[in-house]
Amino acid sequence: MARIGTNERTGQALAVVVGAGGMGMAIARRLGNGHRVLLADRDAGHLERQVAALRGEGHDARGAVCDVVDPAAVGALAREAAAAGPVKALAHVVGLSPSMADGPTVLRVNLIGPTLVTDAFTGLAGPGMAALLVSSLAAHLAPLDPALLAALDEPLAPDLVETVQAAIGGELTSSVAYQISKAAVIRMCQARAAAWGARGARIVSLSPGLIATPMGAREFEAQPEKHRLLELTPLGREGTLVEIADAVEFLLSERASFISGIDLLVDGGLGATVRSALPA
Repeated sequence: MARIGTNERTGQALAVVVGAGGMGMAIARRLGNGHRVLLADRDAGHLERQVAALRGEGHDARGAVCDVVDPAAVGALAREAAAAGPVKALAHVVGLSPSMADGPTVLRVNLIGPTLVTDAFTGLAGPGMAALLVSSLAAHLAPLDPALLAALDEPLAPDLVETVQAAIGGELTSSVAYQISKAAVIRMCQARAAAWGARGARIVSLSPGLIATPMGAREFEAQPEKHRLLELTPLGREGTLVEIADAVEFLLSERASFISGIDLLVDGGLGATVRSALPA
């Protein structure tokens, strides 16, 4: 029985949201309408404030400090989720944009992180559970040759960065690292759909285009060419966090019960426009 004067909803399944930034919080709020929420982030102070905000809005929320590139921390998160479960939904939102770090760091956080989290939660996957990993429109525009794909398909190899650098034949810039790491996340979801399906569970990815977030605003300042992409977006605007939450809510719900191993572009048509302009 829930304690009087609290938001506890002990009869509801658990949604785990990894990442407490703008997009992570929009997703946590939406999933929190029908789930208890376990919110994870590496910054303990930031996490405490975000969990307090969710609780203040009436959600049953708790926090777990987790650095997604630390196998021990990710393992601890999975154990905490298992103890608080059953886990019905997993949303991995953590990621670094190109202006936030150097290329090797972007690659590690954006690829090793979701790999470790997916590995750790596979054992918790059961009938009706769904996982969603956030990728990016940039993934759909990444040049990927066989040597690079082979390197990206082994994200936990100790020489990941060196192998990727050899495959691209040049400097691993943060922009390139962002593109290829997000492409690898999509491939990982596709590759793992069979294993998750065997457990009665689903795994998908979602690729936002230009979305109005604090991180997105930073990238407009750091990469002025993004203004041209905004001009090319058929719907003529950035997407909103509410629209991302709408898509995530659907993909993690029973309404999407026959959808797995796919990537959903939520980009206002920008990807289609850019690809149609590329040489045949």
